[in-house]
Amino acid sequence: MTEVVRTATDLRARVDAWHRRNEKVALVPTMGYLHNAHIALIEAGRQSCSKSVVSIFVNPKQFGPDDDFERYPRDEQNDLSILAAHQVDLAFLPPVGEIYPSNFSTTIDVPSLTQNLCAIARPGHYSGVATVCAKFFNQCLPDVAVFGEKDYQQLQVIRRMVKDLDIPIEICGVPTVREADGLAISSRNVYLNEEGRARAAQINVILATTAARLTAGHMPPKELAKAHTQLIEKVGAPPEYIELCNAETLAPVEKLTAPARLLTAITVNKTRLIDNWPVMPPAI
Repeated sequence: MTEVVRTATDLRARVDAWHRRNEKVALVPTMGYLHNAHIALIEAGRQSCSKSVVSIFVNPKQFGPDDDFERYPRDEQNDLSILAAHQVDLAFLPPVGEIYPSNFSTTIDVPSLTQNLCAIARPGHYSGVATVCAKFFNQCLPDVAVFGEKDYQQLQVIRRMVKDLDIPIEICGVPTVREADGLAISSRNVYLNEEGRARAAQINVILATTAARLTAGHMPPKELAKAHTQLIEKVGAPPEYIELCNAETLAPVEKLTAPARLLTAITVNKTRLIDNWPVMPPAI
């Protein structure tokens, strides 16, 4: 049975007790509406830690005024059933006031990693992510925190924040989990109708094909232009962006000489979808 706590004091007490017994603790931060990708994160944490904590908190500070905060899917009871079925030790479900009391006034920015990609259309989003994760890390003090690679920019922001602020936590990145048709699993996929879902499945195909051509030695500018056209033709909408970026710094890449990421965001059925694909440089 998964124990549920809703205050930072109770969370810290449970984790402190585990640490006194030399247990290693993994934290999986989520916004709930759990699915197979979240389960993969839980399992990844369990590989290196003996205790697991999953936080469920729909963070208002990472939603802009035109985002879907109010309609973001929520199902606490089903989430808790999933956590129990996967033997998660502790669920942290704080109310908004527990995370952001009325006099809360601190934010964390990682500007070197938030000048492109999703940060353009979602100003303040990654500040909200970094701030809430810093709070969770301080409240829980886990040994490991687990994040998916689907939001690759988020993963790099968290890694940089932890490094720059000397937070003694290992950040574990888990490869994107996909549906049978290749669509990256996301809580927002429930917004897609059948026709939109079929179109969205082409995103992964286009990214994988483009990544393979880049690794084969084709030049990035030409391949990105081709992928942009394919997204319009096969997904039915122009991408918000499709960029090849350095895997660590997220700086745009024009000549592929180091590991990179091919990243895109595109809206289908009024649903903003993101995906990415690893790209290795051509063999010398």
